[in-house]
Amino acid sequence: MNVHHKARPDGSAPERNVQVLGIDAGGTMTDTFFVDSDGEFVVGKAQSTPQNEAIGLINSSVDGLAAWGISLDDALKQLQTGVYSGTAMLNRVVQRKGLRCGLIVNRGLEDFHRMGRAIQAYLGYAYEDRIHLNTHRYDPPLVPRQLTRGVVERTDMFGTVIIPLREESAREAARELIEQDVEGIVISLLHSYRNPVHERRVRDIVQEEVAKSGKNIPVFASADYYPVRKETHRTNTTILEGYAAEPSRQTLKKISDSFKEHGTKFDFRVMATHGGTISWKAKELARTIVSGPIGGVIGAKYLGEVLGYRNIACSDIGGTSFDVALITQGELTIKNDPDMARLVLSLPLVAMDSVGAGAGSFIRLDPYTKAIKLGPDSAGYRVGVCWAESGIETVSISDCHVVLGYLNPDNFLGGAIKLDRDRAVAAIKEQVADPLGLSVEDAAAGVIELLDSELRDYLRSMISGKGYSPASFVCFSYGGAGPVHTYGYTEGLGFEDVIVPAWAAGFSAFGCAAADFEYRYDKSLDINLAPDAPDNEHEAASKTLQAAWEELRENVLEEFKLNGYSADQVTLTPGYRMQYRGQLNDLEIESPLPSVSTAEDWDNLVDAFNDTYGRVYAASARSPELGYSVTGAIMRGSVPIPKPKIPKEQEHGPTPPEEAFLGTRKFYRKKRWVDAQLYRMETLLPGNRITGPAIIESDATTFVVPDGFETWLDGHRLFHLKEV
Repeated sequence: MNVHHKARPDGSAPERNVQVLGIDAGGTMTDTFFVDSDGEFVVGKAQSTPQNEAIGLINSSVDGLAAWGISLDDALKQLQTGVYSGTAMLNRVVQRKGLRCGLIVNRGLEDFHRMGRAIQAYLGYAYEDRIHLNTHRYDPPLVPRQLTRGVVERTDMFGTVIIPLREESAREAARELIEQDVEGIVISLLHSYRNPVHERRVRDIVQEEVAKSGKNIPVFASADYYPVRKETHRTNTTILEGYAAEPSRQTLKKISDSFKEHGTKFDFRVMATHGGTISWKAKELARTIVSGPIGGVIGAKYLGEVLGYRNIACSDIGGTSFDVALITQGELTIKNDPDMARLVLSLPLVAMDSVGAGAGSFIRLDPYTKAIKLGPDSAGYRVGVCWAESGIETVSISDCHVVLGYLNPDNFLGGAIKLDRDRAVAAIKEQVADPLGLSVEDAAAGVIELLDSELRDYLRSMISGKGYSPASFVCFSYGGAGPVHTYGYTEGLGFEDVIVPAWAAGFSAFGCAAADFEYRYDKSLDINLAPDAPDNEHEAASKTLQAAWEELRENVLEEFKLNGYSADQVTLTPGYRMQYRGQLNDLEIESPLPSVSTAEDWDNLVDAFNDTYGRVYAASARSPELGYSVTGAIMRGSVPIPKPKIPKEQEHGPTPPEEAFLGTRKFYRKKRWVDAQLYRMETLLPGNRITGPAIIESDATTFVVPDGFETWLDGHRLFHLKEV
């Protein structure tokens, strides 16, 4: 999809200098997003090729560049930087298909990884399922019990050594695991975030034994990666480094190498969970476990910054899930101990909520109550029954779209996949309509309404649960299936504005191209001060925080050094997590000072926290009488990179040009068939207004504007949807 068409006066195409490539490798499709030196961009799409991702990527790149008439080799020689995001690592964990790792813990605690935390037993369950214990399932642990070994040592929660390390027990554990042919060894000892001496000594002993054996086995100590409290979270996250990140590193190396063969000179970066990008050579690659949906949120934040939107509700619908994130006052919320793939982790993750309902979700009837149940499982890239080659028998949401006339069966993915309406009609009739005594259309329309109302309630509760009203938010809708449902899940909520970008289908790849090159390291701290603490305690607290920053600073600079950047090229931003004493939740604060050492500095940190707290919750909710706790130190380092420019085109009149009109198609909603006007998205001009019922098609997505709604396209290629 080409977003701009600028030609020279003589009609020839302008010379382009392609600078940035953003990639979103999903389970179904691989999207690429190219930006040239003027900030103009183009989007490519191709089917994903899981056996060798590089093939799908190259195909998608060729598809995108064709719009500019540039060959792949020419474009890649010019490229300055490339960013990758995908779901491969997360899928590897969900399917439990990672590398065979060994684990070394304290003797006597060999079972704690297998037990997990109680919460892991019901993560991802609906409330009614949580109540019944018999429904809880325990996923297999990442490291089986037979590959776990204990060493004799104990450090208490203050970091004091109670039992010295018996080195022989560590040597024995290392030898036994090496004999078992493990592909990585993870070490996680109790309280090592307070005092890492024992853990690092065990790491050195294991490395000595690995060297003796002549094998090549990487060793991961939790204190080197995630020195944070909560041992299950910390252990899970460190295991992921060996279990899931190592194979991803191989994948990324393949991609990087195949692009270098085509002439690129840079190393690929990967979208990380905290919203910055890091190199694929990074020491901590587990930080990129979920990168696809994050890209969308970063894209929305960047778009908001450029256009002046402060409060944004981001909604992304793909084939399997509906992901929502809120940007308030231009800030993202960062969760510190999220869960992923039914595991609790210690990673800074952009706070997002997900509902397992998307365009591929399966539809089933409860045999007793005749209630309709959507998802959580999905047809994914196999779309639904309407695709004859899918091998799927259960109807999906996409089948309803085809039956109701929302989707063009001949232009799905630009015609790459042909859909069969009759198959979908027959399956819905048999599975949903007949048992409920409804016509096929009413059954399909009912399912769509049900999905829309679920998503609408979810969006509403998420905004009002934080104490806001939708009227103060702009809603961004994107993802391949976002624009089909935008009207349905925003109707009646009263958003300030609802926006669908023309490049909605490649929006996550756009977000990747807009993200900073940034590393982030965190460390747990326990600083507790009473409200009346004397100045010398304030000073001591400043010094403790500064010492943690120094330690993290070294780690950040080391990462950049691996990528060929010296310390003077890196902008460092220290931060901290603070709460009122006794609270359960802390807030992440960017430090107002580059370094701290005095009681006065401490007071500055407290003021910054109180300000933020008043903004996030309410000024009246502040509780300084409780005193203050600092729970963690943060250090971010970043290097500037070129970003995509948001288009700015001249506005034309409200009437769409003739070539944009494609005819009409029957479309069913609210118990009747209507003739919807069809338009081609790429040929619409800024200023054009379209009143529903209308369907705006592009190769990659379909934007539905039913009766009672109108949309207009602005100069930034953003569609605004409003109820009339």
